[in-house]
Amino acid sequence: MTDYAIGDVQGCYDALIRLLEVIQYDDAKDRLWFVGDLVNRGPKSLEVLTFIRSLKTPAVITLGNHDLHLLARIYLPDSKASKDDTLDAVLNSENKLELGAWLKQQPLLAYDSSLNTVMTHAGIPPSWTLEEAKAYAKLLENTLQGDHFSAFLAHMYGNTPSHLHADLPEIDKLRLICNAFTRMRYCNAEGHLDLSIKTKPAHAPDGVYPWYALPRAESLQQHLVFGHWAALEGHCPVANIHAIDTGCVWGGTLTALRLQDMRLYQAI
Repeated sequence: MTDYAIGDVQGCYDALIRLLEVIQYDDAKDRLWFVGDLVNRGPKSLEVLTFIRSLKTPAVITLGNHDLHLLARIYLPDSKASKDDTLDAVLNSENKLELGAWLKQQPLLAYDSSLNTVMTHAGIPPSWTLEEAKAYAKLLENTLQGDHFSAFLAHMYGNTPSHLHADLPEIDKLRLICNAFTRMRYCNAEGHLDLSIKTKPAHAPDGVYPWYALPRAESLQQHLVFGHWAALEGHCPVANIHAIDTGCVWGGTLTALRLQDMRLYQAI
């Protein structure tokens, strides 16, 4: 089996099909990993979800912020649309609850020891070890898959808190974990999230740093694959950390990373 990690699709179904042609994807022999943000902003979110669910070899998926936003739109009647949402086809589909039930079963973190590879949508904060990250991901996954997931979705949005500490209420801890895995780009020198900045690293203000540039609590021995940050254009200066969001929905390319040898493939 050959494994390919694919960057943020965001409803760009046609580009996804072209990329699968480039890599000569064989559903019987290959496995696809999706780094999250399967939906939104692009024109064919419903087609993307339907296709991925139909794969003979089940895909490895980590949830992104747009995927979680879709869950909120599905399950919370009063949830507000963002101005750039393109989710109407999913929300008007007779299968929307089935799609939502499938989507909320997907993890926040995927790890394959045989490939020595871990994947999350936005990365792993530098203050977390891999084992801590696995535990935090499992906590949020259990919440999303549990009976009271809608209570979390109702309190999911917001930029605070910026770091974990012992006195955090449970809902704030879950929001922080969610933001770290799905929205993180920058941290301050102490490793606290700063979610207000989205610019390229060269234009970042003093005192904040790309999360991958800070010293880690524990040396990362694995390959870490992440998306989310289209402004990086697929470039990360850390050898074993791989940025694969190349801004397909913004007119860039869609990227696949072959996990057996870290070779890149792209399609427009």
